[in-house]
Parts: sequence; C-alpha cells; structure tokens
Amino acid sequence: MCRLALKTASEPFSPYTVLQAMEAMQEGYDGSGLGLLLRGLQFADYSHKADEPVLSGIAHTEAAYDRLNNFMQSRGFQIQYDHEFDVDLTRIEARDRYKYLLRVYRKPVAWEVLSRIQIENEMMMIRLALRKDGEDHGNDLTIFSFWPDVAMIKEVGWPLGVGEALGLDSHRIKSRVCMAQGRQNTNWGINLYACHPFFIQGIATMTNGENTAFIPIKDWLTGKGFPGYIGYQSDSEVFAHILHYVVKQLRLPLEAYKHVITPLKTEELKTHPQGDFLLGLRDACRRLIIDGPNAVIGTLPDETCLLVMDAKKMRPATIGGKPGEWAIASEMCGVDAMIPDRDQSLDFQPMRQHTVIVPPDRQEFKIWSQFDQFHLPQAA
Repeated sequence: MCRLALKTASEPFSPYTVLQAMEAMQEGYDGSGLGLLLRGLQFADYSHKADEPVLSGIAHTEAAYDRLNNFMQSRGFQIQYDHEFDVDLTRIEARDRYKYLLRVYRKPVAWEVLSRIQIENEMMMIRLALRKDGEDHGNDLTIFSFWPDVAMIKEVGWPLGVGEALGLDSHRIKSRVCMAQGRQNTNWGINLYACHPFFIQGIATMTNGENTAFIPIKDWLTGKGFPGYIGYQSDSEVFAHILHYVVKQLRLPLEAYKHVITPLKTEELKTHPQGDFLLGLRDACRRLIIDGPNAVIGTLPDETCLLVMDAKKMRPATIGGKPGEWAIASEMCGVDAMIPDRDQSLDFQPMRQHTVIVPPDRQEFKIWSQFDQFHLPQAA
C-alpha cells in the first residue's frame, strides 16, 4: 500500500503542510519515493503568467543540463524564471543530482499562430523528447512535466525529509492544489518515473492499490498510437492515461471516467436512463476496466479534483474540509492534519458507485453516483 494526500484551497499554501500530513500516515509507505504535484503556482520571488510553460525535472549531470539548455534555446524558448531550490544534498539519498529543475519559460514566437490544442500537443511532445534524450544518455535527465501553472517534484526518501532537504519548508513555493504520494515499493524497482502522481497534458492522478489488469490496459492504450501513452514504470500510470482518454480523446464529461474503469453490471445498466449509451461505452472500452483494489485521486487543468474507488473498497480514502479548503487522504488522520478546523461530521468516504468532485470554486464537494444521469455532448 501507499499513502495519498491532496489539498485544494482558494488561497495558495505551502506543499510542506501536505508533507506534514503525510507524516501522520507514515506507516503506509517505505521511503522508496515521494511525488508532489503543485497546480496553481505562486512563487515568492516571481509573478508568472498563467499560460507560461513550467518545466519540472532533474538534470543528473552537467552534460544533461547543457543539452537541456541547448534543446530549449533551439526551439525558441526563453527562461523567465529559474527557481533555485535550497538543497541540502547531505539529506538526499541519491548522489547523482546536479540540478533540480523548476523553470518558467516564455512561449516561442512561432506558437502565437497555434491553436490551444496544437500548443498542448507541442508541450507534450517537448516533454517526451526531453525524456527520451535522458533515456538515450543513460537516464541522466528526468522530466516530469512541461505545462503551464504546474510543477512536479519527485525524489527518493521520506516525505518530510525530502521536503526539508529541498527547502520546501521555506514556503517560497505555494500552490492552490497539492497532490502528494508516499510510495511503498511492492513490485517495481526504485525509479523516479514510478512515483505518483502521473501527468499527461494537464491531467494528473495518483493511486493507492494495485492494478492486476495493467498489462491488457497498457497494451490497449499503446495500441491507440497516441504519443503520450508511453512509460508505464508503474501499473498505476494507466489511470492517468485512461482519464486523459475519456476527457480529451472521447471528449466525455468527467462522470464518464467511473463508467469506463468500473462499469455497472448489465442488469443495472438495463434500468439506467442512459443504459444504451453506457452499454455501448462499456463494450467499446472493455479493455480499460480495472481490477483493484484501488483508490484514485486526480486533478484537471481547471483545478477540479476527484476521488473514486473500485467495487472492492479495500483501499479507503476520505474527503473533508470547509468552503474554500478541502482535503482528501488515505487515512482520516491525514485529513485531520491538513484541515483540523472542519466539521468532521461532514467527512465522506465514497462507496463503489461514487465519484467525489471538488469544483474549481471549492465551495463544496459534490457526490455523483453512477446511477445518476449526466450530461452527454450533443452529436455533431
């Protein structure tokens, strides 16, 4: 098992506060990896524009760092801000860390004529090209994300220790959304790409559990020919790609995600008001049905947050909070650590048919059931 924590708030906060919540759940991970995703960034010493791409990763050698600079310059990117972490390398387990990357770039002039979809594709392809460059040179360059208003930090070690080693307790970086995962290395090697959260074109997920249906799901996704469906250093990465496929490729509403990964039974669908559509969706996406137990937490580009579970419900998660501030965690003590001054009677643990959604306004969380109707896009 791993441990997950997410906090979303209208006012930016330090990720260190979420790492303190991870400390409350420390019996659920083994120090083999920490992953952080920050969305809705605020830097203490730079005011960035919401559409400026942010690069996150690690250059393990000076040569990798130089190649990165040359690559970005050759494509017309100009550095607007280069965050300098207050790193204490004596507290970092790995010894091949030349520079932690958290950079804001100005978009190339050539992108001014591109559509939003084209720009999103360009950003993904740059991330993939840099990742491949690192892999081609002995994994000396690790790239986690390249996207506006998003930063990702991943490192081997215990969450609070990593946070202090990277100076996150200085509160120089804040965000409106923070996702954190403490990894328990069960069936994969220690690899930074295996640390949750996983990210693709603004969509991120993290998972507590295991996915024994990983191989057929991975094969189906890679068979779609979409460039971003690669990697899979963890069996949980497919959850991010399925969410991407549902909302970006199929252009279905968020509620459809639950119907794809854990569809209702045939007898339930026969009495559902959208049963015919959902039966067709289940048949078309049959290879994407998960086999848990799993709890999946995710975020979208507009800062919407979600929580779903599978039917086995053996990897619990709870949401609690108050207007303007909500927390989701694997354990109640994690929610307590993030938002102690809430009405605990309003805390909620979803059942197998539920999707919990925190909208961008954060005034309340919504509980959606698979037995409810949802809005479908009009046919062209």
